[in-house]
Amino acid sequence: MRAVILAMAAAMALSACTTAEQDVGVGAAVGATAGAIISGDVEGALVGGAVGALAGYLVTRQRDGRCLYRDRRTGERYVSRCPKGY
Repeated sequence: MRAVILAMAAAMALSACTTAEQDVGVGAAVGATAGAIISGDVEGALVGGAVGALAGYLVTRQRDGRCLYRDRRTGERYVSRCPKGY
């Protein structure tokens, strides 16, 4: 139960982030999880998190200046130019 609550809190925290921050955050989380499972220790989780964050950053750079947005009222998703700096 505790893990579910932590996962929900992390998901809510990421929902307020920009697309670039979400990519890096999700990459880091997946990498840390994979590193912990593969190695079975904290060092593996740290290395996996760093590699995952780098992968998330690279995904962001490949977007060609386009970001995915969601209309809060309708829930419809659309692609538009990212704000400067992304």
